[in-house]
Amino acid sequence: MAEDNKPLLIKRYASRRLYNTETSDYVTLDDIAGFIRDGREVQIVDLKTGDDLTRQYLLQIIAEHESRGENMLPVNVLNDLVRSYTNQAQSMMPQFLQASFDMFRDGQEKMIGGGMKMPGLEVMQAQQEAFMKALTGGLGGWTGGAGEPEATKEKAEEGEDLDDIKKQLAELQSKLNKMS
Repeated sequence: MAEDNKPLLIKRYASRRLYNTETSDYVTLDDIAGFIRDGREVQIVDLKTGDDLTRQYLLQIIAEHESRGENMLPVNVLNDLVRSYTNQAQSMMPQFLQASFDMFRDGQEKMIGGGMKMPGLEVMQAQQEAFMKALTGGLGGWTGGAGEPEATKEKAEEGEDLDDIKKQLAELQSKLNKMS
């Protein structure tokens, strides 16, 4: 078996069939999604041109899940993503999303490992929404629901450790500062 830290190379043939170079068989988008869920990175390239098609196929996997009713991306987040392509937030959006997912993954690892208690997802969402409002300077970008300061305060008082949340927000801010 190939090394797990090396991306799994998938080649797309002219017939649009996808070929797994490790197992020498054809795969579907569901197979590729399974590889990714198992923690494997994939790279999808066009056999003829050598073009990297990974982003295109990952977006297609997400779109198929969303269209089947497996809604993970709220409409307001999708709207904000569309807006971010046309305003000043575009330059910061990739770093923000990466830092958010890094923080989420770190929290999951701590929770699974039995370490620190991860704050509630609603509070994390509220923090991200407040950050986006500050980032866009009220440009009509981020229009999340639970991101108002009072809602954040109420949720934090309902059993969440506010100090942990502040610490994680400071760590996220530090990561963002290092990226700029």
